[in-house]
Amino acid sequence: MSILRLDRVRREVGTFVILDDITAAVAVDDRIGLVGANGAGKTTLLRIAAGRDEPDGGSVQRRRNLTIGLLAQESHFDAAFMAAPDLRAAVRHGGARLEAMAEQLATLEREGRVQEAPYANLQHEFEALGGYTLDQRVDEALSGLGFTRDEWAKPPTALSGGEQTRATLARLVIAQPDLLMLDEPTNHLDIGAIEWLEEHLRRRHGSLLVASHDRAFLDASVTRIWELRDRRLTAFRGDYSAFHRQREERDARAAKDADSQADQIEREKELVQRYRSHRKFSKMHEHEARLERLQADRVEAPKSTRKLRLPAGALAGGGASRSGEIVVRAESLVVGYLPGRGAVEADGSPARVPHRVATAPFLAAQRGDRIGIVGPNGAGKTTLLRTIAGDLPPLDGMLSFGNAVQQGYLAQLRDAAIPGATVLDALLAAIPVTDGEARSFLARFLFRGEDVFKEVRALSGGERSRLELALLGIMPSNLLLLDEPTNHLDIPAREAIESFMTESPATLLVVSHDRRLLETVCTSLWVVDDALAVPFAGGWREWRAAVADGWTVKDAAELQAQRLSGGARPADRPAPPPYAAATVATAPVPRRPTGRREKLSKDAYRRLKASVEADLSRLGLRKSQLELAMATPGVAANFVEMRRVTSELADVEQALAAVEDAWLDLEERAP
Repeated sequence: MSILRLDRVRREVGTFVILDDITAAVAVDDRIGLVGANGAGKTTLLRIAAGRDEPDGGSVQRRRNLTIGLLAQESHFDAAFMAAPDLRAAVRHGGARLEAMAEQLATLEREGRVQEAPYANLQHEFEALGGYTLDQRVDEALSGLGFTRDEWAKPPTALSGGEQTRATLARLVIAQPDLLMLDEPTNHLDIGAIEWLEEHLRRRHGSLLVASHDRAFLDASVTRIWELRDRRLTAFRGDYSAFHRQREERDARAAKDADSQADQIEREKELVQRYRSHRKFSKMHEHEARLERLQADRVEAPKSTRKLRLPAGALAGGGASRSGEIVVRAESLVVGYLPGRGAVEADGSPARVPHRVATAPFLAAQRGDRIGIVGPNGAGKTTLLRTIAGDLPPLDGMLSFGNAVQQGYLAQLRDAAIPGATVLDALLAAIPVTDGEARSFLARFLFRGEDVFKEVRALSGGERSRLELALLGIMPSNLLLLDEPTNHLDIPAREAIESFMTESPATLLVVSHDRRLLETVCTSLWVVDDALAVPFAGGWREWRAAVADGWTVKDAAELQAQRLSGGARPADRPAPPPYAAATVATAPVPRRPTGRREKLSKDAYRRLKASVEADLSRLGLRKSQLELAMATPGVAANFVEMRRVTSELADVEQALAAVEDAWLDLEERAP
């Protein structure tokens, strides 16, 4: 049974048609994902379906008494939400109907009418709607969406824009509308909050229509896909992965049919001309009729969409030089903010002492590593990356870089001023090239034709991200520091970035909440949480499995400290999960802890053994290369080069010792 139906909906802005002949329906308990390129009209369709905007053509029918909740990308908050005394009260007001019923029940109780039928009926309805669990559900929604208990007491006016959007989402969760519409709900959520929302949507009773570029979120949350392309809507069954396969097959079939029909049309045209020249008019008219039928039923090949094409080489010319084996190394590094440079007190006032955000006991990135930096919002991921990029000074500890490292840094906050009034001016201000070279380079980032003359301050979020990526590609880099590189980008652009990262020889440090990117690109992780930053030898899925088995940052940091110092674990502390055994592949270890060790599972042992043996092979080869280099006359006669080689050799020997110790430790824990 349909609760909402769109019938030949059309929407125009001036002379530009955004939506044309859109016909679709939402049934009870449907969970639908809405996908399409930026600018395809997803937000417009959601607003029309919710009744916020009216279509220029067609109609929208909604079931009588249908309740709709819409989370917009840029939320506009009502007066009641902003006037609430605190965040918890504002979210609880999502259950306004239950609050009103509770007042009615209290009134009946004061009047002594608890034995009457109206009280019993109202109480039954109140219980069926979850009135007695309202406070519990409010607490779960606030915690699940990343609000600490200290933040519950804040007034809504004191929250940032992203926090207010999360609060609005929590209020919609409590409101439980018949049809929940979400426009990019994961934009302001960390990974833990996204996973909580996915679980809530799976358990929720009611219909869902969600527009999102988060492919993993769509796979976990929806069972149907609506695709907006070329102003038309096409429905597919299944999650996003199933849709992607179906669309590729459909496009390939349509392209083949279009080519076949084009060949038939050309053949009929040749026959018409041949029979005309031979004056066989009956045959000519027969083939003219066939030609008309083919042209009337012409199959259109799917239009190729404009795709982001990240260049392999820098605009400045030449590739990046080869860096040393150890690219970045941090020991006892403390990251945070100095007074006057971002340090604030709990009440928001400027701090007089440095604000420590996180400590990294030992982190190292080797040449070619692709490392994802993960953790909850506010844990210090961006602070760590900014410190490595030189944007913030370290508060304590050591941060060093290998030989010939060339950094490229993409910041998360992309609202800072960019020199130049237009996109073209911004590029020309960064590098002196001709207009033709600049426009050719910008075209790879989808700035074509008149797009290069758009004002920088008027760019959308996705356009601004593409411009930042273009500016990043001006100079060659062998160390890329990327903070949320897929923010505001649509799915094709995200896939292009993933392809570029996977094929790039550069060392990558990537802060991201895009789980599909982390799965596809990153082979290891740095986890930031509980004021600590520790390495994890494994990808996204391995880390989530480890967390499910009890892995924590504190346990990993404790194990790392023991390995660095050679100390033993206190007897009253339990051993960490087996996944933590290989989280430090490059830390120096004087001796291994003794005592009975927990056995690994076969899968964990096989995975960790493959990782350790690969490290042994790579580091052993590099050690041999450096030892041979020291014997060459060119290095032996050059003090600076000899110092560089010996320094790198010391790093490699230290890392090799740690990996050898990890191998021995692994063998002791073999299943």
